[in-house]
Amino acid sequence: MTVDDRWFHRRGSLARDGWESVVDDSLDGWQHTGLHIAELSQGDEISLGAAGLERIVIPLAGSFVVDHSAAPTESVRTTLTGRTSVFDGPTDVLYLSGASTGRLSGEGRVAVASSPARSDGTIHPSRHIPASGVPVELRGAGTSSRQVHNFGTPESLAADRLIVCEVITPSANWSSYPPHKHDEHVEGSESELEEIYYFEAAPVRDGGRAESAHAAFGLFSAYASPAGQIEIDATVRTGDIALVPHGYHGPAVAAPGYDLYYLNVMAGPGAERSWLISDDPDHAWVRDAWNDQDVDPRLPYTSGNGDLR
Repeated sequence: MTVDDRWFHRRGSLARDGWESVVDDSLDGWQHTGLHIAELSQGDEISLGAAGLERIVIPLAGSFVVDHSAAPTESVRTTLTGRTSVFDGPTDVLYLSGASTGRLSGEGRVAVASSPARSDGTIHPSRHIPASGVPVELRGAGTSSRQVHNFGTPESLAADRLIVCEVITPSANWSSYPPHKHDEHVEGSESELEEIYYFEAAPVRDGGRAESAHAAFGLFSAYASPAGQIEIDATVRTGDIALVPHGYHGPAVAAPGYDLYYLNVMAGPGAERSWLISDDPDHAWVRDAWNDQDVDPRLPYTSGNGDLR
């Protein structure tokens, strides 16, 4: 396993202020995106911090309450119903404008994605997005099939610069594939974006062994592009975080017997909020191979009642 210690972090290694993991501009060379991960018990409460960041609160497992305000005289309470796990279909999420502050309480695991805001919150106000309103995309085909929840992409959410989605990769499938990059501005074809990968893994939903939950894993790679050096070839487990400031990244591979999840958080310095990528030329041909393949019949993953939540 090759790991660039600057850009790959094991679960808990970025713990701070009651959070299990904190990614922000206190990390050398990191400036456009942030991520906070917490595991809360009943009665716990944690601050979301000062205004100036736009945020998306994402229940990973469990339900949460967010008390938030964009003005001293204003207070709003939003309940996030959440889900049993990240493999239980989409969840409802809360977008908080750059003018908002707040506190978070509840029981379970929760993620808060962020980016420095450009507006005062009047252009893109806070918004609660129900699970039923989350666009679900089945991307790729064959063993490259994966499920994407596009609750925070430019097509789904009006925001300053933050782009967020989550991806489910069934056991033995590949995602973030072909390897691609978005580390330079090329008008109409590539955007410059930092990216955070937050991972979770679990035994397959049907037939997995509960005692294997702690051992569940996948694989993730990132490597250099003309924009800069990076080298990650890592086993990833629940709570691990990869930072991609530049370079080609992918694949993310779910090991046989285990499903893999990751949350992507992206933002960059450009004026346009867009996700435009360039595939590694050596592997771009793989996309054409999907034309003659079907999407993996295991997808979509749902809440277990046959309907997407």
